[in-house]
Amino acid sequence: MRHLILLIVLFAISKSTVAQTFEIGPFIGGANYIGDVGKSSYVNPKTPVGGVMARWNRSKRHNIRFSLLYAKIEADDLNSNEVRRQQRGYSFTNHIAEASLGLEFNFYSFDLNDAIQQGTPYLYTGLTYFNTNHQYLSADLPSPGKLEPQGDNWSFAIPLIFGYKQTVTPKIIGSIEIGVRYTFTDNIDGSNPQELLGRRDPPREFGYTNTKDWYVFSGVSFTFTFGKKPCYCNI
Repeated sequence: MRHLILLIVLFAISKSTVAQTFEIGPFIGGANYIGDVGKSSYVNPKTPVGGVMARWNRSKRHNIRFSLLYAKIEADDLNSNEVRRQQRGYSFTNHIAEASLGLEFNFYSFDLNDAIQQGTPYLYTGLTYFNTNHQYLSADLPSPGKLEPQGDNWSFAIPLIFGYKQTVTPKIIGSIEIGVRYTFTDNIDGSNPQELLGRRDPPREFGYTNTKDWYVFSGVSFTFTFGKKPCYCNI
């Protein structure tokens, strides 16, 4: 992680440009969670996600990106294709509020100083810090129990986002993307109460406690450009 943060800083302070164009706009779409409850589908937008995204274009091939997003997530074992989960019958609802900062790399040159319509696939990664709720079973196994929220769970995640963006007008850029977040918590779904209690609680543990939870945001954004037109040249 230290190497990733160092890479972001080095790009941020590079002197490859003498001017920059900024973008800011809304992001809307759908969210789904991947873990020990409900479906195990990787991309299955189910609940809404929304927020704001900003870019600081540093060259034709990369920019520094920041976003604030909020989503409701939910999962139900009855919707799973696994018989074991269907018989168990757990379900929960939760929220995810994230802030993410990192680098977005364009596969092709994307020059905002060029008036012609253009587009490019892109890849984004960086560091995400997010808030959600711990979940906790209301009764020891094998009683079915219920998953109940039990206070704030702050954690980090590594985003891996693939998308495509295109100029809609000279001042508006439209994007569509799918973004997977690998988190450093295993208790978005309540399967690992050790994170909440600070000690193991085997009667209320379930699933695979050696794996972490994931969540996915899929959606579209429309960013509006402003600021000085970029001059991508060496000085």
